[in-house]
Amino acid sequence: MASVTPLGGGCHVWRPAEAGWGMSNAGLVTGRGESLLVDTLFDLRLTRRMLDALAPLTASAPVTAVVNTHGNGDHWFGNQLLAHTEIIASRGSLADMRQVGPREMGLLMAPDTPSGRFARTIFGGFDFDGIEPAYPNRTFDGETVLDIGGTEVRLIDVGPAHTAGDTLVHVPHARTVYTGDIVFAGSAPVVWQGPIANWTAACDLLLGLDADTVVPGHGPVTTKAAVREIRDYLEYVHEQAAARFAAGMPAQDAALDIRLGRFASLGESERLAVNVHTVYRELDPALPALDGPELFGRMASLVCPHPG
Repeated sequence: MASVTPLGGGCHVWRPAEAGWGMSNAGLVTGRGESLLVDTLFDLRLTRRMLDALAPLTASAPVTAVVNTHGNGDHWFGNQLLAHTEIIASRGSLADMRQVGPREMGLLMAPDTPSGRFARTIFGGFDFDGIEPAYPNRTFDGETVLDIGGTEVRLIDVGPAHTAGDTLVHVPHARTVYTGDIVFAGSAPVVWQGPIANWTAACDLLLGLDADTVVPGHGPVTTKAAVREIRDYLEYVHEQAAARFAAGMPAQDAALDIRLGRFASLGESERLAVNVHTVYRELDPALPALDGPELFGRMASLVCPHPG
């Protein structure tokens, strides 16, 4: 079942009951008389459940600020339940939020196509009805420092990487970092934006932080070993995709051809289709970007190579 776990130093993590697409983590950093919430969730039902679970902590330290680590809906669609607070994100994250909101998620799942069916399979358990986008009312570039009831919290924008803006939330005195989707623990990362070199640089930055506890965007609380695994995966995919690009192999054929080796056990392995296309676009900037249905269609073809 979903749970709130203390991490020490006023840091906590909320983890969902299930793993998979859209089942994201959130965090709470408590100081004297106030708290910072790291991310909201994919729909209002889940976000209300999380806020109820956090209530014993926030009764004496109310949430006065929210940080959205990036612009994917599973990290901000619940913002409207905290619209009375300061909502903070990087400029790149805000741009992503304005492009893909709950309406666009509904449109992605609607068609009776391989991409629509795949989207319904992975997102059908969420309820996007009634969500009114509550965008950040404070943005930043680079790095900024918050004072949460006497607790220092560093926000570091390392994007574009996973998305156009990706924020690390570092709590130095607790030796804890909330990574958003720069780290997936137990599942494959998905490179919506890139370039991959920016993401590996973000991993290097994480590895250099004075932090022992790593709270990923998805999966169990972990250590820097998970950061190294993500870095290794990204480097491997880039190497494999680049070799096939040089050989003239189309991107989707390359995604079907690549064998993941030691990374094959990571969940959501179909994300490879998106990652290979991102590498191809890095190597050939003239290659057109794919829209959401096209990207999900490519992932669907890896789950079921001959849909029909």
